Amino acid sequence: MINPTEIELLKKALDTLQQGFADLPPFMPEYDVDAAAAVLETAATRMQDNYPYYHPQYAGQMLKPPHPVARIAYAMSLWINPNNHALDGGRASSAMEKECIVDLGRLFGWHEPLGHLAGGGTMANLEALWVASRLHPGKRVVASAQAHYTHSRISDVLGIPFTAVPVDASARIDVAALESLLQEGDVGTVVVTMGNTGFGAVDPLQEILHLQSRYGFRIHADAAYGGYFGLAAGLDEKTRVAYDLLEHVDSIVIDPHKHGLQPYGCGCILFRDAAVGRLYKHESPFTYFSSAELHLGEISLECSRPGASAVALWATHQLLPPERGGAFAAGLDASLSAARALWQKLGESAHFVPLLRPELDIIVYAAMANDSAASSARAKDIFAVAADKGLHLALIEVPGELVAAHAQEMGINTETVTCLRSVLMKPEHATWVDRIMALLDASAAASR
Repeated sequence: MINPTEIELLKKALDTLQQGFADLPPFMPEYDVDAAAAVLETAATRMQDNYPYYHPQYAGQMLKPPHPVARIAYAMSLWINPNNHALDGGRASSAMEKECIVDLGRLFGWHEPLGHLAGGGTMANLEALWVASRLHPGKRVVASAQAHYTHSRISDVLGIPFTAVPVDASARIDVAALESLLQEGDVGTVVVTMGNTGFGAVDPLQEILHLQSRYGFRIHADAAYGGYFGLAAGLDEKTRVAYDLLEHVDSIVIDPHKHGLQPYGCGCILFRDAAVGRLYKHESPFTYFSSAELHLGEISLECSRPGASAVALWATHQLLPPERGGAFAAGLDASLSAARALWQKLGESAHFVPLLRPELDIIVYAAMANDSAASSARAKDIFAVAADKGLHLALIEVPGELVAAHAQEMGINTETVTCLRSVLMKPEHATWVDRIMALLDASAAASR
């Protein structure tokens, strides 16, 4: 978990940072070192009460450890603690953030997007829907029933009408149901989810773009989870088409703190048309923005934002450029391969019924049972037994009709079915699939 080399790299980086301020008179804040040491020991002990998120046997929620270079760069920048709201608060880190925005825009074929980093996908999506509401006032936002709940919550906060659209048997937005809503004439924005957090399913962007040409709505792509997968070589053909068409949407959210190897919280909002920046304009005292150059705070709803996030992301991009064919992209393909291998093995097991073939790196599977009530109870038992064996999974409530489409021999006698869910988002998972499957089978055999 702790690599001594990282501590040495951090020390060297801090020594270099300090050289930039060598002309200042010596100054060292005073504090009680012994008391601080005692508090830190207590904090470290308290932090032991966690799942091992960094380890390949954590195959539950979407938690991916930051790359060491991101962790070190973030920590190093905290000795300055820049604020990227205004250039005066973070000159170097603001410049780094702007470079990162260019890098992220290129993922989607955009060369001059308007955008900035955010505290996470929720804040980034809020900005996207806020802009949409200003451009289509009073009109509805619609999203898949499997889209992240943040969209309905944000719409409520912003006072925007919201409607969830049913999904098909592949957990993607039902295009026919979407068109029925569009025919009512009051839809201003359609949220397209590029990898929903339940199944990793990617909405059919090609069909939605065809609808846009007829009904004239705005398209916001929530790629918070799946955005980076456009770099992967191993996508299915239909999924590849959806990613290749992202350059045509109006706004995109991507979370570097998911597949981008960054610490929490690091989200990002991007707009294809930089002219939407006019909607952010606000009056601030000249002394607050004391430079004539564009400030990130002038195109953001957030005020203070950690410059450390930008420094960490910039360092990661320097080491692992987010481009097709590189080492970063290879890590995404490793996760794809791991998910598909585990899905295949689950299908060969006597204990599980895998549902959708994974589009990305998320697998959902039911516990084998005669009916859905028994399957739900067994899934909960397996979850607990697996945790005792050091394998950490997640539980998800899946609509009964969706389970029925993939587990045809199971009687559905409940509205939802509690299923198991695994996110194999660590590249190392590719070499741990056999062990994970062995632990799953052992846990199922030991369950009630």
